[in-house]
Amino acid sequence: MIINRHDYIEAITPFIGQPLVKILSGVRRCGKSTIFEMLKEKLLASGIEKKCIICKRYTDMDIAQNVTAKQMYDELVCESRDNDYSYLILDDIQEISGWEKVVNSLLEKGNFDIYVTGSNSKLMSSEISTYLTGRYVQIPVYTLSFSEYLQFKSKSQLSKRELLNEYIRFGGFPIVALNEYESNAAYQIVNGIYYTVVSRDIVNRHRIHKQELFDRVVKYVVENTGKTFSANSISKFLKSENRQLSNESIYNYLRWLEQAFIIILVGDMIYRVKTF
Repeated sequence: MIINRHDYIEAITPFIGQPLVKILSGVRRCGKSTIFEMLKEKLLASGIEKKCIICKRYTDMDIAQNVTAKQMYDELVCESRDNDYSYLILDDIQEISGWEKVVNSLLEKGNFDIYVTGSNSKLMSSEISTYLTGRYVQIPVYTLSFSEYLQFKSKSQLSKRELLNEYIRFGGFPIVALNEYESNAAYQIVNGIYYTVVSRDIVNRHRIHKQELFDRVVKYVVENTGKTFSANSISKFLKSENRQLSNESIYNYLRWLEQAFIIILVGDMIYRVKTF
C-alpha cells in the first residue's frame, strides 16, 4: 500500500524536466523509494509514456557484483535509445562507484531528466560538487512527521494521544507505521535499521577500530535526543566514565553520524539528533 507524501512530491515538482539532477537523500528506510513510486505515477498521469520512464534499483541484491560506472552508463543509454527524452529514476545509486560521472555525462546529453536516491555519505561526497557543480538540487527526506503518521494510521482505533505515544516510542519509519506491530516487533525493526546504518554506513566504511568508544558516543547522542550537544560535552561524558577520546576523533564520529543522516548540524559544531 502506498500512502502519498504530498510534501515531497510538491518539493520535486518545480524541478521536473529541468536540467538538474534531483537527489533525494535520507536515512535508510525513511521512504525514499516509495516517493519515487509516487513520482512515477505522477509522470504517467501527466501523459509521459511508460517506456520513457526508466527505473533502476542499485541495492546489493539487485545488481551484479562489481558493476562499473561505464556498464551502468551503457545500460541506461541502451534502454533509452528509442526515446527522444527519458526520465531516469535511479534508486540507491550510491552503491555504484563513480555514479556522479555517469549522471553528469547523461545530463550533458540533454535528453534525460534524472532523479536519484541514496542513504549515506557517498551522496554527500566531494565528487558531487566536482562533477555536478550547480547542476543538482538536494531534497532531504525524513521519517514520518506526526501529521504523516496520523495519515498512515487513519484506520487505527487508537485515539490521537495514544497514537502520539506510539509515535514517540517507535518513531516514524513508514514500515512500522503501515502495520500494527507489538512493541517488541516494532523495536526489533527499528533496531535492525539502526544497526545497519551504524555498522554498514559508519563503522565498516570508516574502518573504526575503537568501536566500543564509538558506541559510547552514539549512546550519548541517542540519550540526548531533542537537545543540542558538542564534542566538548561528549568528551566530558566520556571522562565521567573514565574513558578518553580525542576531540578530533569525536568530531569525526559526529561528522560521520551527520553524513548517515542520524544527526543534524545546527550551528558551529553544535548538533541535534534527528528524531526517527
